Amino acid sequence: MTDQATDMEPDIPGKPTSASRTTLSHIMTHNDTNLLGTVHGGVIMKLVDDAAGAVAGRHSGGPAVTASMDEMAFLEPVRVGDLVHVKAQVNWTGRTSMEIGVRVLAERWNESAPATQVGSAYLVFAAVDADGKPRRVPPVLPETDRDRRRCQEAQIRRTHRLARRRAIRELREQRAAEGFED
Repeated sequence: MTDQATDMEPDIPGKPTSASRTTLSHIMTHNDTNLLGTVHGGVIMKLVDDAAGAVAGRHSGGPAVTASMDEMAFLEPVRVGDLVHVKAQVNWTGRTSMEIGVRVLAERWNESAPATQVGSAYLVFAAVDADGKPRRVPPVLPETDRDRRRCQEAQIRRTHRLARRRAIRELREQRAAEGFED
């Protein structure tokens, strides 16, 4: 199944990027730390997934599930006492899936210095119905030049994801044909 709309399906009205843009904020505590005393990457990843899931559900108008997480980058360590802001928005939509871009910022809870970007990620969510089957999503309508750039970059990432998946499948099929069991 492809993620491209077909001519036989009725159009779904698009939604502007701002309609589902979300920010989640959380103060990091000692419960969030790893063995090095900084916030565990998995804690940040959960916050990223939570924010992206909220955006995907808002944009699609119902349940959506995480299909993949790409390019999770940790740029700076996060410390106990940091107020973390996770900002997410829809970058691109296909027929049933959406790419959500996420920026993670941190600031000291008791200081007035500006927040610093500490991470970023791109996630793909698939909208599902009550039976867990894929359902169509509205197109995203980029509103700013930045939104349009993010949409174009998302299309490049999608092309790379599909090419990588295809190359791996072909390699596995080739190895199976040669008698290798993986």
